Amino acid sequence: MPDLLLELRSEEIPARMQRKAAGDLKKLVTDALVEAGLTYEGAREYWTPRRLTLDIRGLTARSADQREERKGPRTDAPEGAIAGFLRGAGLSSLAEAQIVNDPKKGDFYVAVISKPGRPAEEIIAEVMPGIIRNFPWPKSMRWGAASMPKGARFAGIDGKGPESLRWVRPLQSIVCVFGPEHDETQVIPFEIDGLVASNVTYGHRFHAPDAITVRRFDDYVTSLEKAKVMLDADRRKDVILHDARDLAFANGLELVEDEGLLEEVSGLVEWPHVLMGEFEQDYLEIPSEIIRLTIKTNQKCFVTRPQTGGEGLSNRFILISNIEAKDGGKEIMHGNGKVVRARLSDAKHFWTRDQGDMPDLDTLKDSAAKFDLDLKKPLDQRMAKLDALNVTFHAKLGTQGERVARIRALAKELASIVGADPALVDRAAVLAKADLRTEAVGEFPELQGLMGRKYAMLQGEDSSVAAAIEDHWKPNGPSDRLPEDKVGLTVALADKLDTLVGFWAIDEKPTGSKDPFALRRAALGVVRMLLERNVRLALNEAFRMAYVPNLYFRPGRTEEEIADRVYKPDLLSFFHDRFKVYLRDQGARHDLIDAVLTPDADDLLMVARRVEALTAFITSEDGRNLLAGTKRAVQLLAAEEKKGTVVADGVSEQLLKLDAEKALWAAVVVASKEASDAVAKEDFRSAMEALSKLRMPVDKFFEDVLVNDEDTAIRANRLALLKAIREATATVADFSKISG
Repeated sequence: MPDLLLELRSEEIPARMQRKAAGDLKKLVTDALVEAGLTYEGAREYWTPRRLTLDIRGLTARSADQREERKGPRTDAPEGAIAGFLRGAGLSSLAEAQIVNDPKKGDFYVAVISKPGRPAEEIIAEVMPGIIRNFPWPKSMRWGAASMPKGARFAGIDGKGPESLRWVRPLQSIVCVFGPEHDETQVIPFEIDGLVASNVTYGHRFHAPDAITVRRFDDYVTSLEKAKVMLDADRRKDVILHDARDLAFANGLELVEDEGLLEEVSGLVEWPHVLMGEFEQDYLEIPSEIIRLTIKTNQKCFVTRPQTGGEGLSNRFILISNIEAKDGGKEIMHGNGKVVRARLSDAKHFWTRDQGDMPDLDTLKDSAAKFDLDLKKPLDQRMAKLDALNVTFHAKLGTQGERVARIRALAKELASIVGADPALVDRAAVLAKADLRTEAVGEFPELQGLMGRKYAMLQGEDSSVAAAIEDHWKPNGPSDRLPEDKVGLTVALADKLDTLVGFWAIDEKPTGSKDPFALRRAALGVVRMLLERNVRLALNEAFRMAYVPNLYFRPGRTEEEIADRVYKPDLLSFFHDRFKVYLRDQGARHDLIDAVLTPDADDLLMVARRVEALTAFITSEDGRNLLAGTKRAVQLLAAEEKKGTVVADGVSEQLLKLDAEKALWAAVVVASKEASDAVAKEDFRSAMEALSKLRMPVDKFFEDVLVNDEDTAIRANRLALLKAIREATATVADFSKISG
């Protein structure tokens, strides 16, 4: 079976777009071929900075013949309906249709439409121009005559014909070769905007600029390798990583690995060559995080550290060149070193400036008084400046200063619940956002919090306060660490709850896959902090504490309507969704979560403990047997309730006639009390053990007792007994929702 080789070669594609673009190309092409009736054995995509490549193996040479029977109207239908049928089926007259008899519906017309298969070459040539022209680049461009203003374009490109090609960068050549593995291949020469597909490509821009003629994928890869192009991106990553490690080790250093940077630099080079640059030791006085980000962001280089370990960096960095220089890379290393030194000089300036006084302290006195700030301290000055500038947090949620005031008030309420020192919590809440006005964070926003911690330590803040300034942003995802101590935990909870309640109140909720304010992440962060740090917090009460009357008021909505949006089940339900995801990721069964989680449950720590106890119980023999008996009782009761059968308000001992029902009632009374007492003490395992005593009486009851007795009073009483079983087990979980 033949194979297809496709290459789209252009100017340099941004590294961040390459992997997805190659995947998109594979999906678009294979989907189009399959839809046209072709099949294939396998497909793999490749990419470099200058090309997207697709290798499709075992493609059928021709699509299958198709035969379709299209049912039409009855033979006595109106002429208009028959004419419409003929047009839709592509028939010129009724003589080309068949008449089929249906015993129930009578005679009706059927059109038999036969579509012969088509050669794969024809199909490929047909689908490729549309795929290329409509390729889903996040950003694209026109070039040449197509990019000129209307009226200044060359003849024939005046905007009246088909829209000119847009591509991420100017598209330079297309390779499209089709044929069997061992015989001759052929070019499928489709055309788009003057580019005609061929079997000619080009290698490395500088090392091998001559044309390369290819026949199939294997010789294509070999030819590119000789022309200094390493096609496989994962291989480029592997070469870069191992060469960088080896070079660092040879110089007595250790590479500081960075997967994101490795992915990016592998998309910047076609023929990676690893070199080492250096900068002056004096710059190591700057925090290592700033050095690393400066070198990574501006020069796409890796930093190194001494092999002895520790957090400190060395003054050597690893750079990846796309050129195998004749001088061994001396000029490249020298040039990169000059740029790195300039960037580090700027970073050192930011670091020094942030530790000094601001020039306009007199204008900050009101803000300092509002937040109890000490204007002799640099970080306090930055917080005062943040407030004085009225920096907007969100158009409908006020300024950053107002937000800090809300977080501060909420953190004060939460401190006693979490068990944190209220004075330290207050100080941490006030300084939490101060580093947003530092020059270091202005240059590198990803350092927010971390720089606040460093500046706080420099001005003598308590270590818990400094840690909380960094940690109040955490956790930033399911695998991120939690705040270190209770002070940071309190401020982090206040920050996230203020965010969630605020955006809920202004009706800016996540929709589908869109979550621009990261509210799902914030809710998951709250869930993780409550469960993993054993914090008992009633969420509905927390929502009320976080809600600020009159802040969220908008014309057309009353304050009560806005508050209802927060207090009522909507926001709590949003938390429940994140809670379920978290527990499932921890291995909990979804049915056990549903059995315990009621719509109004707002103490997630207690729910999690119930799920844990229920999981242990339901996997035991007693648990499985009780579940079977209880579900039988609940299902029978539910069926009778649905039919309208009378169920007594309570169990009458005088109407209990058989030993089995008397024994069950006695067991239910005891188990209900013991389970309720255990639940009140939050001892859910003991509650389960109490309920397990119902196993034998329930089994005996169904063996010896007919629930639907002819006597209506006895039947109503026995149904009340089943209702008592349901109520007893409901103190722990809704057993009807448990599968099995």
